[in-house]
Amino acid sequence: MGKQTQAKTSTTKSKVDHLTKILDAYKLHILEHGAEPASVYKFTKDLKLKETVFYNHFNSFQAVRQFIWKSFITETIAALHAEEAFIEYSAREKLLAFYFTLIEVLKDNRSYAILDLQHMKKPEITPAFLKEFKKHFVQFVDEILLQAKETEEVVDRPVIGNKYGEGLWIQALFVLQFWTKDESIGFEKTDAAIEKAVNVSFDLMGKSPIDSVLDFAKFLYQNK
Repeated sequence: MGKQTQAKTSTTKSKVDHLTKILDAYKLHILEHGAEPASVYKFTKDLKLKETVFYNHFNSFQAVRQFIWKSFITETIAALHAEEAFIEYSAREKLLAFYFTLIEVLKDNRSYAILDLQHMKKPEITPAFLKEFKKHFVQFVDEILLQAKETEEVVDRPVIGNKYGEGLWIQALFVLQFWTKDESIGFEKTDAAIEKAVNVSFDLMGKSPIDSVLDFAKFLYQNK
């Protein structure tokens, strides 16, 4: 029984090692050549791995890119939930914390991230390499928006109330693109852009004078 457990542990460790090796080598290749490897065969040959090892984890280089970006956002969200105070944040504060933490995570991979983001086609709302990233982002902001609607930080307006998440995705793309072009020390301009973007979005989603007028008109209509 002990030997079986050791064998399983060894196999799992080997898979993790292979995954890390593939990811690190892929990012290094992109950084050094500015393009994907010519083929999986050549890529794995240089790594002294069998092609089957690559296909045990990914079905294409596009899948590798998606996994890398998914890891950026899952690391970001995990870091947020690891903070005890995070649960007490308002919805606005949670989104601010998300962007600030994401930028910190991306700093360790800035050169790679810039290469990917600069290759985005315009207009392109959801680049293929950000497909998995977006899934996790939308799930995260949906939870934030649910909280915001319950606390009335935002107004659950007819029709557009269900589109807030998509609007915030556009905002996320803006933040990423702004950061790639930011040459300020410590990316101070990105921090400022994040604060302004989040504040504007919550102000727009929040209760406005127009909402008050509509509420009053509705009240008058119902009580005439």
